[in-house]
Amino acid sequence: MPNDNAQIVFSPSARAQQVRHGSRDSYAKMEQTRGFQADITPELAGFIAERDSLYLGTVSADGWPYIQHRGGAKGFIKVLDDRTLAFADFAGNRQYISMGNLDDNDRAFIFLMDYANRRRIKIWGRAKFIEDDPALLARLTDPEYPAHVERALVFTVEAWDVNCKQHIKPRYDDEQVAEIIAGQK
Repeated sequence: MPNDNAQIVFSPSARAQQVRHGSRDSYAKMEQTRGFQADITPELAGFIAERDSLYLGTVSADGWPYIQHRGGAKGFIKVLDDRTLAFADFAGNRQYISMGNLDDNDRAFIFLMDYANRRRIKIWGRAKFIEDDPALLARLTDPEYPAHVERALVFTVEAWDVNCKQHIKPRYDDEQVAEIIAGQK
């Protein structure tokens, strides 16, 4: 039975554009059969565990969008349960735009990229920053990562989807390049 979270992803205006451009029938069928997933599957958890960065989207009370890069060691994004992600928020440029936006509007978006394998995952949900939970902060802290944890961002998943790999240009980090070179010896 599909869930009813397609309205999160496809607003009435997006659906009107799908009609206008001829893709609405296929997306309507997808909504009726499988819909968008909300639970964090083992496959999604595995994908998340391999990420060392993400893009976090928020919107101000006035409707202005903002995107923020967050990063850390691989696995810095933790799966807390079947609908909740969290990661340590480190000291940064001290603008607090994401924090301010989430104070007014808790809707948020996480965009995860795997450039080497040309995969991306889009996650819609609700987010909040938590500063006063020592047990949570300890769970999210990586003692090997040399950054100061100031707070946690906790993200409740409402919908997620794997996006097509079209137009993703492969990029490799230093570790991946070293593996490729070692494999050629």
